[in-house]
Amino acid sequence: MTQGKTVLVTGSTSGIGLGIAEAFAGAGANVVINGFGDAEAAKQAVQKAGAAHGIRVVYHGADLSKPAEIEDLIRFAEKEFGRVDILVNNAGIQHVAPVEDFPVEKWDAIIALNLTSAFHTTRLVLPAQKAANWGRIINIASTHGLVASAQKSAYVAAKHGLVGFTKTVALETATTGVTVNAIAPGWVLTPLVQKQIDARKAKDGLSEEDAERELLGEKQPSLQFTTPEQLGALALFLASDAADNVRGVTWQVDGGWTAQ
Repeated sequence: MTQGKTVLVTGSTSGIGLGIAEAFAGAGANVVINGFGDAEAAKQAVQKAGAAHGIRVVYHGADLSKPAEIEDLIRFAEKEFGRVDILVNNAGIQHVAPVEDFPVEKWDAIIALNLTSAFHTTRLVLPAQKAANWGRIINIASTHGLVASAQKSAYVAAKHGLVGFTKTVALETATTGVTVNAIAPGWVLTPLVQKQIDARKAKDGLSEEDAERELLGEKQPSLQFTTPEQLGALALFLASDAADNVRGVTWQVDGGWTAQ
């Protein structure tokens, strides 16, 4: 289904975004990657994942907090491949602080990158997807798009907003061949989460295993991390014919976090 299609994954130089980009490459899609990390290493990883299909991988370093750069990213993708068949809005940042101490510039940055960027990418790719009567928009929300945690006001607000945005665009495209859905991961072992584990190890003198178990035990009943590969496989399903009538869904992959 994705053979020969073009997928754009924002924030895809590491972690969840890279795992999703690799999954689509492995299914034969051309890939546009984007992010602030090691672009060359990410390109090579995605190229390797799609080597059997002879796919193409390109990189654009747009800062997704800036609308003009987002427009340039979409124009670039369309110039390279014709149109963006599958859009995965994954880019995000985090900051932790109580509301009264939350730096205003951090709030603005999180809302811009985690929420507003998805509005811009979506509005820009939708016309071509609707004209082709086929498209997939997959928003990487979070468990924090459904429930809250203290000291994460901006992130929780942005992810709740992304879930609402997903539902709205799904309704607007309901009679077309374009579907819009969200994925809501809980704890995923990414470089950012590894930093939290390392901090617990250093602070409390814990082993790696105990630090992981302590982190997971606070929220995620399975006591297992979700992997970027699992999220990539779910994204592939949402892009498949089997998901033609899956619309406006936020699919939790959280080890039971939101079942509590």
